[in-house]
Amino acid sequence: MYVIVRHGNTFAAGETPRRIGARTDLPLTDKGIEQARALGALFARQGLRFTRVLVSPLLRTRQTAAEIVAALALPAEQQAADFLREIDHGPDENLFEDEVLARIGAEALAAWEHHAVAPPGWTVDAADRIAAWQSLFAEPQAVPTLLVTSNGAARFSLMSDPALAAAAQSLPTLKLPTGGFGLIERDQDGALNLGCWGERP
Repeated sequence: MYVIVRHGNTFAAGETPRRIGARTDLPLTDKGIEQARALGALFARQGLRFTRVLVSPLLRTRQTAAEIVAALALPAEQQAADFLREIDHGPDENLFEDEVLARIGAEALAAWEHHAVAPPGWTVDAADRIAAWQSLFAEPQAVPTLLVTSNGAARFSLMSDPALAAAAQSLPTLKLPTGGFGLIERDQDGALNLGCWGERP
């Protein structure tokens, strides 16, 4: 079982969000902390127990993971995983969405949100990320794993396996909302199944 979580909010209510990536290390807002705690509470009610906790190097993901782990009273420590790091938005880093849209255009943004095709100027290292997800999913002794990452990085889990990619075609978007999660499980025949994507408590 793999539960993939996007970190909580990094912009306060009333603050216009910007497109932030690997070069902008923001902490969670109070709302973001609430979202992380809500995830922890949900997972606790569901009786989820994680043997391993993988996080991106950024503060917002580490804070989110810490709140979830605290709610579950898990002994597992966070392990930094480079393939979970946020993408680099290049010239669009820290810009407002209307500015990003003006530069790249609606078609490029749609290709990113629905097919994980990066707009020009962004650095996503798609092949390396997909290979890392494939290695994770191929582990012979898979353990229940919590992964806390970003919107940009999470979608490549769905691109790493034919069954997951097929399931992703019916999703309205590959984007995980802040404080949202997806569930990937392996069945008795060894096939990966997408349990949910973009859910929030």
